[in-house]
Amino acid sequence: MLSTYVAMPALRLPSLPDKKHVLSALVLAVMFALYLVAGLSVTSVEPVGTARANVPSHLPAVVPGLGTVPTPEPLQFRDVAPQEAVAINAAVPISTLPNPAARPFDVAFATPADRLRAVECLTAAVYYEAAVEPTEGQRAVAQVVLNRARHPAYPKSVCGVVFQGSERTTGCQFTFTCDGALGRTPSAAGWARARRVAEEAIAGQVYAPVGWATHYHTNWVVPYWSSSLVKAQVVGTHIFYRWEGGWGRPPAFRFRPSSSEPQIALMRRLTSDPSSLAQAVDVPVVDPAAAAAAAATAAANPDVTIPVPSAANLAGVLNAQTNTNIANRAVVRRYVPMTREAAVAATMAQTPQANSQLHWALSGLPEKPAAAAATGGKTATEAAPAAVQPPKCLEGVRRLPAGGAAAAAAEKQAC
Repeated sequence: MLSTYVAMPALRLPSLPDKKHVLSALVLAVMFALYLVAGLSVTSVEPVGTARANVPSHLPAVVPGLGTVPTPEPLQFRDVAPQEAVAINAAVPISTLPNPAARPFDVAFATPADRLRAVECLTAAVYYEAAVEPTEGQRAVAQVVLNRARHPAYPKSVCGVVFQGSERTTGCQFTFTCDGALGRTPSAAGWARARRVAEEAIAGQVYAPVGWATHYHTNWVVPYWSSSLVKAQVVGTHIFYRWEGGWGRPPAFRFRPSSSEPQIALMRRLTSDPSSLAQAVDVPVVDPAAAAAAAATAAANPDVTIPVPSAANLAGVLNAQTNTNIANRAVVRRYVPMTREAAVAATMAQTPQANSQLHWALSGLPEKPAAAAATGGKTATEAAPAAVQPPKCLEGVRRLPAGGAAAAAAEKQAC
């Protein structure tokens, strides 16, 4: 028994790994730690300078589980009369799919100035988009702005959302940022009311009826994009929509907005603290059509220098043309329904050589004496006979008498 025990092999401890393997393992551990730190800190990266989207606009961004991020379309409208637009919009039913309420807006702003910029940008959107709407309608507009700030298709700040595309006359998401409305002074009472709504929304108040809506428009217009979205709700005179499919559902809004707000130069006239915009940079507004025409002219005349007017010069030209100072005029709404008669009158007023034939072509009715004197550029004596007489025959348009061609030879043809 003892001899058997003595003959048993001795226990052997495992040998230590080679030094080169220890070094490789250490390098891998360090690399893993660096990747972990980078992944955890990427959400805290703040934008610098002007507002930008959550994803690069020049690359196809893909969100896991959702696919390629949709591209917001400019606010362009179909050419329809206001009454026709109301009928078109009413024919589209409100979706019966679930419409969950948005989460409260919860952002710890980096500085008090950042919070002030967010509140005032949202106030501008509420005022210029819904000044004459009831409080519910203003809250709905504010909710859309805050919903966009958490969606990957839009900038990740409140001011970035409101002024997205404002440097282009045809690319702004909210038309008041590029149509000159900001040059007019808001009413004190209306601005204070809009600011209360903005303060409440920034503090976390949710307007549940519109859910996660990201689009809206007034009932008097029909945007091109309205047919491709889900009609979620109607509040006041505004119709609210959300993206179709996964891009309009709560998981798509999981991106946290930035704690820093960009400084927007267009807000200088509206801010309560000019120091909060001390570093704002003026961005010239670009008209694509004008830019293309200027480029074509420059290419045809390489030796000619085309002066570019400054913003101050443009403002002076506008004031000289209108003979008024628009900076002191209050504006409460941008969309004004126009009747067919008003549209005809506006076209006649803008046409240098308008006459009764043009009025008949536009409206199908004879021109009234007063309208002819006002829009045709003629005196009342010259315009009155033409206004009360039937319009002259247009070339190629004739109405034969009841007797046919034989009777037409015997009597003068009528229109």
